[in-house]
Amino acid sequence: MFNIVIFGAPGSGKGTQSENLISYYGLYHISTGEVLRDHIARGTDLGKTAAGYISEGKLIPDDLMVSILADILDNTPEAKKGVIFDGFPRTINQAEALKAMLAGRGAKVDAVVGLEVDEDELVDRLIKRGKESGRSDDNLETIKKRLQVYHSQTQPLRDYYIKEGSYVAIKGVGSIESIFDSIKSAIKEKCGK
Repeated sequence: MFNIVIFGAPGSGKGTQSENLISYYGLYHISTGEVLRDHIARGTDLGKTAAGYISEGKLIPDDLMVSILADILDNTPEAKKGVIFDGFPRTINQAEALKAMLAGRGAKVDAVVGLEVDEDELVDRLIKRGKESGRSDDNLETIKKRLQVYHSQTQPLRDYYIKEGSYVAIKGVGSIESIFDSIKSAIKEKCGK
């Protein structure tokens, strides 16, 4: 099982590069946001519990999120080869819970792909995306808040994965193809894949 965490600020290109990683390595994509919305829409027990937290404006507890991820790994044949985690973990506690859950299945996080982009570039990309897509959260005030939250929450997580030896820093500027070439090279060097 080959597992990757994709990591980066809003607008860093995670979605685009996730698609490339999925296609190239044959990974199963786990976006925690999509998974939660699916469970809620289907009215599963996990979805009902998650909906209760969300309706109160609370974050989903780490143990609930890890239970949802474990359920996917255990019951999705396409996930047996490996997965890409998108949107999780976001904190050190989540990273440690993910590590323990994977270890219980004889697996680990093999690589953490960190797309690193300067803040001015991120703001420009998100403003442009907002104009093209009409996303209401892609306005300057909201973007600045999202980036502030991202940096405060994820800097410790980045440092955690550097200490774990699984973090690969990727300069997230340039053509989609050249960025993906950098990702493939870094994963080959770190994991031999």
